[in-house]
Amino acid sequence: MASVYDTLLERGYIKQVTHEEEIKELFEKEKITFYIGFDPTADSLHVGHFIQMMVMAHMQRAGHRPIALLGGGTTMVGDPSGKTDMRKMLTKEQIEHNAECFKGQFSKVIDFTDGKAIMENNANWLLNLNYIEFLREVGVHFSVNRMLTAECYKQRLEKGLTFLEFNYMLMQGYDFLELNRRYGCVLQMGGDDQWSNILAGVDLIRRKESKPAFGMTFALLTNSEGKKMGKTENGALWLDPEKTSPYDFYQYWRNIDDADVEKCLALLTFIPMDEVRRLGSLKDAEINEAKKVLAYEVTKLIHGEEEAQKSKAAAEALFSGGQDMSAVPTSYIKKDELGCTISELLVNTKILPSKSEAKRLIQQGGLTVNDEKITDMNMLVTEGLFNDNSMLMRRGKKNYNRIVIE
Repeated sequence: MASVYDTLLERGYIKQVTHEEEIKELFEKEKITFYIGFDPTADSLHVGHFIQMMVMAHMQRAGHRPIALLGGGTTMVGDPSGKTDMRKMLTKEQIEHNAECFKGQFSKVIDFTDGKAIMENNANWLLNLNYIEFLREVGVHFSVNRMLTAECYKQRLEKGLTFLEFNYMLMQGYDFLELNRRYGCVLQMGGDDQWSNILAGVDLIRRKESKPAFGMTFALLTNSEGKKMGKTENGALWLDPEKTSPYDFYQYWRNIDDADVEKCLALLTFIPMDEVRRLGSLKDAEINEAKKVLAYEVTKLIHGEEEAQKSKAAAEALFSGGQDMSAVPTSYIKKDELGCTISELLVNTKILPSKSEAKRLIQQGGLTVNDEKITDMNMLVTEGLFNDNSMLMRRGKKNYNRIVIE
């Protein structure tokens, strides 16, 4: 009988595992507790985290118990993995606020009722540690020579690695040990950039407890050229509708490259793999149907069926020249704000982050207002541009925004 290991492998999640045969056997014979850590460095999860949520959901559907570990303690130090610069230091209050925001987002795909999944926070054991005791219990098992060969530290060594960050691996290893003691957690999962940190925890449990412990990483969400996906001109593709509107979220997936469609359907939806392969094999104009399925399914998982329907209807109405504007991202201005330049309007409404971005967009011929191409970044925004107090702006081929006079 196929186990969830086969599912994760077939869908393309698994990148590295510590003990392949043992893990396969474990998944077939037992229902285990596993964990994935999330450092609340922002007040929303982004699409990079969504792969990890999907892995948790697949595991839970197969009867295993997920722990979503919020890094209330580790975030106060900052993970050096994949970073060339030290992370911004956050206050305890900011971290707690961010952690609260994460909870609602996890619940979209993971069931926390009746103990089927656990939400834990490493602040509960890390913030009150006695430093000397910690060094004696945990630090003694870590070889500095070996730590310095880890990929996460190599990059930072060139610019300067602080002792604060150097502790991160010890703390993450200790998290796994704590979760093993508290909940019988035997597997840590995470993005492939966490491999060194995961190995540290596996090794620590095996040394301290003389028990088996395992690690697994999954592929990061990258496009066919190996670049990280989920970046938009306004930054990350957030799961919070206030930070990335459901319509913009839908449009992102609707407009991805043909080469990435099959991979994204496998990783970011629950569509059966036979159908994923069929959709992924469509060519030319037909691949657009697969992109619509992808955009709808991912938006439905994150924002619910109603928002997915609205986004789909709005995208199709705009494409066919229809009038349903209800889901198009809308910004409101007051009448006395008229008279500003078009580039000022783009920045004031937060459609673009800076005037230089607005200038670049207009110079490259990428901005139309009411189907008229804009060539002058100093063009004044007047009432004549609005029809029934509404103006439609398009950036590039498919990014629409509506400006409404309140």
